[in-house]
Amino acid sequence: MTQRYLFPPAPVVALPIRGLAEQFPVQRLFFVGRNYHAHAVEMGKPVDKSAERPFYFTKSPQTLTLSGATTPYPSETANYHFEMELVMAIGKPGFRVKAEDAHDIIYGYASGLDMTRRDLQLAARDKGRPWDLGKDVEHSAVCSEVVPMPGQVIERGAIELSVNGQVKQASNVDQLIWNIREIIADLSLFYHLQPGDLIYTGTPEGVGAVQPGDRITGRVEGVGDVALTVGPKA
Repeated sequence: MTQRYLFPPAPVVALPIRGLAEQFPVQRLFFVGRNYHAHAVEMGKPVDKSAERPFYFTKSPQTLTLSGATTPYPSETANYHFEMELVMAIGKPGFRVKAEDAHDIIYGYASGLDMTRRDLQLAARDKGRPWDLGKDVEHSAVCSEVVPMPGQVIERGAIELSVNGQVKQASNVDQLIWNIREIIADLSLFYHLQPGDLIYTGTPEGVGAVQPGDRITGRVEGVGDVALTVGPKA
């Protein structure tokens, strides 16, 4: 019997893959919080790796937005921030993956933006509440095409972001507090990672606010570019 729905279900969320006609179907969006020391300091929450573990938040797959888009400045915020990130694309199932085996489930990488209602995030953080209204924002998980790099672990490479041509963030992936292998090993203790999962690995220092009309461009060395234009207020 053919399944019938009350209204048409949402289409599959997917990203283009460099060099292939097929697309990368996206399952879940994971984000590593405060994973560069200098950014943790600028957020007022320094990280002591010897005493702490990584922490994560998620966004709905429906927030995924293709690089090059123009998206509205979101409602209910006066402090909309950019965060430039290296994104991992998972290509195989993995649960309780050992760090030395983490490469086996990597399909490739992308360049991404974690756009954030910073005022709402900080208000929630200070009250001990979830960050959802600050982070799980419509159109806020911006991502480039996926670059296939099966089994490769990126350990270094420049990461930077500019707004209207002015550099705001400039660092290197080798400054990650928890590196690619450590992230996969830890996150896979909590979740059965699946093909199609994306992991945004954290942002370096220099985050800041944008306004309607601003053009954001970012890049990760060896991976590619990402871009976003901030449209009028919603």
